[in-house]
Amino acid sequence: MNTMNTADTTPSDEIELGPRLRYLRERAGLSQRALAKRVGVQNSTISLIESGRMNPSVGALKRVLDGIPIGLSEFFAFEPDLDRKVFFAAEELQEIGKGKLSLKQVGGNLLGRSLQILHETYGLNADTGAQKYEHDGEEGGVVVSGRIEISVGNERKILGAGDAYLFDSRKPHRFRQVGPVPCVIVSACTPPTF
Repeated sequence: MNTMNTADTTPSDEIELGPRLRYLRERAGLSQRALAKRVGVQNSTISLIESGRMNPSVGALKRVLDGIPIGLSEFFAFEPDLDRKVFFAAEELQEIGKGKLSLKQVGGNLLGRSLQILHETYGLNADTGAQKYEHDGEEGGVVVSGRIEISVGNERKILGAGDAYLFDSRKPHRFRQVGPVPCVIVSACTPPTF
């Protein structure tokens, strides 16, 4: 697979590339993996761009957009119909997790939003990965049921129903289900960088 060159600045410092790319990719009916395959990069590259952890060069962004397909000028001029729905039925929550980890997001399009809310369900032995991850923002949540081990930086704690957490998401962190029953959490992240 080819790798992409990155630059420190985006073509427009005022436009958040990640949420815009995610919106257009999903509108085109493409998974991150499918888009990555179309343009010859690793799917982690698309994930890094969408999460704001990688700012592609103009050439690299053009190559990714060609896979949707959409031109650079259309990409920057595009004004999506922002989802301003107020109420969501349980079946309308958008699944962004996989496997034993269900992450159901409130609202499908977070472009222009400053908050992400998730209904998280950790199946038995589910975790967010062996490696801790980090991203911009703050996150917090309340454990609804079950037990979860949360590691933030050098701190680690097992939380149960009614317990809560709040931390700077730039600190490396990891979530891991413990105990005999799945764990359910309602969480929020601001800005929506997860």
